This record gives sequence, structure tokens and C-alpha cells, in this order.
Amino acid sequence: MKSNVGTTDRLIRIIAGLIVAIAGVIFDSWWGLIGIIPLATGLFKFCPLYLPFKISTTEKDS
Repeated sequence: MKSNVGTTDRLIRIIAGLIVAIAGVIFDSWWGLIGIIPLATGLFKFCPLYLPFKISTTEKDS
């Protein structure tokens, strides 16, 4: 698995995932489980949906 999630993208995913998960706990809703997806992709630095579109937000080597 090659990393395809850059630093800024990763930070946004982790923060958004935490917000959604916490909101799910606060409002006692199963929808908070959706927060696991951006949280996991941010922590693992890999997004499977980027593969078919050949997207990578990592910095390119010169």
C-alpha cells in the first residue's frame, strides 16, 4: 500500500473524523460510526477511493 494522502489532507480527515464520531456519541446516534472512515484513511495515509482516479495529495519528489 503506497501512501496517497498528504499532510494537509490527512489532518483534515482526522479532524473531520473525530468531529463526526464525537457528534455521534453526543447525539447518541449510529451515524457517528461514519467518522471512522475519514479517521482511518487519515491515520493510515491511504485512501482506496483515490486509486481508480489516480489521485495523490502527497508531495512529489523533484
